[in-house]
Amino acid sequence: MARPLKSVVPLRCVAVSTSPSAEEAVSAVVEAVTGVVPGVHVDLASGTTTVAAYREVADVDVAPLRSRLRDALEELRGHGLDIGPATVVLRKVPARDWAESWKRHFKPMEVGARLLVKPTWSRRRARSGQAVLLLDPGLSFGTGQHATTRFCLAEVVRLHEPGRPKSLMDAGMGSGILALAAAAVGYGHVEGFDFDPDCVRIARENAVLNGLESRVTLGEADVTRLPRRAARVFDVVCANLMHDLLVAEASRIAARVAKGGRLVLAGILVQQFPAVEAAYRAQGWAVERDATEGEWRSATLARATAA
Repeated sequence: MARPLKSVVPLRCVAVSTSPSAEEAVSAVVEAVTGVVPGVHVDLASGTTTVAAYREVADVDVAPLRSRLRDALEELRGHGLDIGPATVVLRKVPARDWAESWKRHFKPMEVGARLLVKPTWSRRRARSGQAVLLLDPGLSFGTGQHATTRFCLAEVVRLHEPGRPKSLMDAGMGSGILALAAAAVGYGHVEGFDFDPDCVRIARENAVLNGLESRVTLGEADVTRLPRRAARVFDVVCANLMHDLLVAEASRIAARVAKGGRLVLAGILVQQFPAVEAAYRAQGWAVERDATEGEWRSATLARATAA
């Protein structure tokens, strides 16, 4: 039986006012900094756009969070994106039923003909031959609704070869959606990690929810502290991370891909993509497949000299 979402918790709202054109980029920044899928409110009368996320009060260290948000927003502005006033507001809000909030924005999503991702409360039925992945995102992020996650999901499904138990690593797993999707469609060995213990907890609960706990290894780790030499390599490595991490840790991330394997990179603004591509080109990688949706560009890479 599906575990219900937390119904009443004391929360703090983390809100950023921005321009309509920067809505997706600012939403991604808020996701990355808070670890929560934000909502977007547009005031039609004033034209004001507000991106807001909610975390449990006990989990919010206000000053560092505000500082990280401001630094990330200024980085967006530095890339020439009009982010408007970018005012950051943190405030306590009354407890409420967050399950109803999730139901408004988390809808079932088909990933081709092979996978259906849906929330625990959805009655949507899978088509013949379609694996089902149930998600209860809680206060984590990663429901497949964002452009970067959709690209990664599509690549996880595309790169799987029936009859061959490929392995996959999900770096920065959030709700565990990519790792669990991989296990659901038939990958063999699957691992995922996140630096946020709340994400790890929620990902593990989602694994149990889908009966996949014996087929995935999910743990807490920081990509910046991974050993430079990987103890294990994977056929597919997904890294849906902020572009600065993708660039700075290119060697650590790439070291985890097996010979002939593929590296799926996402979380990258169009303006940031050249820097990411250059960092991996220096490691001997080349873009094999890419997609642009709105402000976002994602790519699958292969070793330029792969046999």
